[in-house]
Amino acid sequence: MDRFNTPWRVTAAAIYTTPTDSRVYGTLDIDVTDAKRYLDDIRGEGVKLTMTHLATAVLARAVAFDVPEMNCFIRRGAIVGRQHLDVMVPVAIGGGEGVSAIVVKDAHARPVTAIAEEVRRRAIDNRTGSESRTAQNKYLLNRIPWPLRRPVFLILKWLTVDMGVEIRALGLSADSFGSFVVSDIGSFGLQTGMTALMPAAKVPAVIVLGKVEQKPVVRQGEIQVRTILPLTGTFDHRIVDGLQIGKLARAIKRNFRKPAWLDQVPEEELGDCLFTTRE
Repeated sequence: MDRFNTPWRVTAAAIYTTPTDSRVYGTLDIDVTDAKRYLDDIRGEGVKLTMTHLATAVLARAVAFDVPEMNCFIRRGAIVGRQHLDVMVPVAIGGGEGVSAIVVKDAHARPVTAIAEEVRRRAIDNRTGSESRTAQNKYLLNRIPWPLRRPVFLILKWLTVDMGVEIRALGLSADSFGSFVVSDIGSFGLQTGMTALMPAAKVPAVIVLGKVEQKPVVRQGEIQVRTILPLTGTFDHRIVDGLQIGKLARAIKRNFRKPAWLDQVPEEELGDCLFTTRE
């Protein structure tokens, strides 16, 4: 049986419209005490690493090795599996310019320190105007007269997502927004946030990181103070249901418990991975 076009997904694609009524939400508190200790140790060595970088690697490997059926999107009523696993990470660019975004390619196959270095380097490029073509065109619709904005958006979406046409001049394709999105609102002091699924992005999930705090929890019948990271997920129910969310949650918890593994190339796991990596 086609691992992507299961009977439920085919039915759901016909029932639901592009994510306006197919959104489902979930929250999860993650014990990141070990991960925070790892961050502190590696920062002490002069390496600039954040919880967002760790979460990007954690989630990429969770999807690649535990829930590969999530790495897909809907095109003309059918589920299309992606060949690569890329993660979009929004970054604040300051100066009143708001937020830009960086797509970390092959995030599941890269050490977390390499992910951190790319995000930092490309964030600097975005702030200085040396950003990618896709980022440069993020405000394309603003330059189009209001009555035409919606039709132009629908045409671009139809060409790139529904028809699979790559518009290189604009840096647009069905993979422009990656496989899923990891967004950090904790840096703004927020604990949780229920975010939207942008129709043009065609991602099955947006994972939001809240503010990391120390909280009392019960461990082996005793109250302990642990470092907790709240996660909130918005999912496209045409693709994701409770089974996939449960598998994802278990993999996220496991991966955060072994942060040092995230700075290694997972060669053994890559041997059985469904997704190819770029040279």
